[in-house]
Amino acid sequence: MANQDKINELIEKRAKARLGGGEKRIESQHAKGKLTARERIDILLDDDSFEEFDMFVTHRTKSFGLDKKVYLSDGVVTGHGTIDGRIVYVFAQDFTVFGGSLSETYALKICKVMDMAMKIGVPVIGLNDSGGARIQEGVRSLAGYAEIFQRNIMASGVIPQISSILGPCAGGAVYSPALTDFTIMTDQTSYMFVTGPKVVKTVTGEDVTTEQLGGANIHSTKSGVSHFLAESDEENLLLIRKLMSYLPSNNLEEPPVISTSDPIDRLDDVLNEMMPDNPNEPYDILDVITTITDNGEFTEVHRNYARNICVGFARFNGRPVGIVANQPKFFAGVLDTEASRKAARFVRFCDSFNIPIVTLVDVPGFLPGTGQEYGGIILHGAKLLFAYGEATVPKITITLRKSYGGAHDVMSCKQLRGDLNYAWPTAEIAVMGAKGAVEVLEGSAIRKIDDAEEKQDYIVKKEDEYNAKFANPYVAAKYGFIDDVIEPRNTRFRIIRGLELLANKKEVNPPKKHSNIPL
Repeated sequence: MANQDKINELIEKRAKARLGGGEKRIESQHAKGKLTARERIDILLDDDSFEEFDMFVTHRTKSFGLDKKVYLSDGVVTGHGTIDGRIVYVFAQDFTVFGGSLSETYALKICKVMDMAMKIGVPVIGLNDSGGARIQEGVRSLAGYAEIFQRNIMASGVIPQISSILGPCAGGAVYSPALTDFTIMTDQTSYMFVTGPKVVKTVTGEDVTTEQLGGANIHSTKSGVSHFLAESDEENLLLIRKLMSYLPSNNLEEPPVISTSDPIDRLDDVLNEMMPDNPNEPYDILDVITTITDNGEFTEVHRNYARNICVGFARFNGRPVGIVANQPKFFAGVLDTEASRKAARFVRFCDSFNIPIVTLVDVPGFLPGTGQEYGGIILHGAKLLFAYGEATVPKITITLRKSYGGAHDVMSCKQLRGDLNYAWPTAEIAVMGAKGAVEVLEGSAIRKIDDAEEKQDYIVKKEDEYNAKFANPYVAAKYGFIDDVIEPRNTRFRIIRGLELLANKKEVNPPKKHSNIPL
């Protein structure tokens, strides 16, 4: 009977721990349109796969009356489970306990699962919903954050790290998600900022709301802090499951290949007609991407940020790839500071986790102007250049239309160790477009012509000559900088054949402590 009493005590303690801050706080969480920590874990992980650690941990603080407020689990739920049968470690911050604020023991719980994930070589997923550091614990809570940051840094490029923001994330707390690979925010219920609206008002005099300062929409469109924008907790968590389907468990594994019924040799005749006759007319690069990928699927990353370039995950014959593609629909697909930074980080992620990179090129160049120069376009453009040049994963580049100037080099050209570089017949690979080239090459001759009509005829003639000579892929192909000029409808087949060819590619960078990428 004594044994049964002890078992009953265990059952009661577990039930108490699962209630977090209690029924009233759970109701308050639901009233805000938010789920509890354990409800979120149930959606994220496979059914009945979650095993919780440290359910009985409590804080150690006696001052400020905290000795009378003790909750089992201490505000964060930690453990492991599976997503599509693959092991992941998870921590879920519980806003119903002290507003999810981080204590010393809370941080130790998170550090434990991060350490275990590194030992085993599996991803870490953090579900963030916290008011920040627990003020009553002072520097101990700050030390707890730093312990987590250090583990984020050591895990970077070793295991995938995904951060879901499902409520507040402020102050020092924002830096752990910033150190991870992907951040997903929920519209209207999550926010991130280093200092809140009240501090901003005090220091700068600026009146700003929480949503304007650090809402999900702001970070998905203006700052790029958030890679995905979800409409609800459920969508946020299901996005993580989707994302995980493309990723290996660690940097020593290959991405998961799945079977597909989409034919390898499917001919997409629509691509032969997709390119507008007018070289300055926009089109949607997503139409090209979804035509050539398995089942038309493309999981776009940073969809609402730096929209002049598209990045995201897709599959070719079941094999995951990262796609980087200029988007002529926005700013003619020009490269600017934000687009360069967005694409560079994505390329480096793919390279870290053995995901081949397919690059679709239609770029008229870098965006000119003082705004870009003062904003460091040289450094940001160099980031993308560096990322491609450093990457050792299979790289397949297809030039669809324009590939001008320095932007041609930056977009995974042959000299940056592009493995297979193809071009459509519509490709224009040159130092610059005909208009700019004629102004440079024929400027003095043009200025000598007084008659306006004669001058215009001369310009048109010279532009036509330049186009005939350079506005095609064959000059680059003549030098071997383009491996083949392909029919657009064969694009899917050529990519799949290329990925199979490169599956066992081996390329090693020189030994070094680490590179010094232009930050």
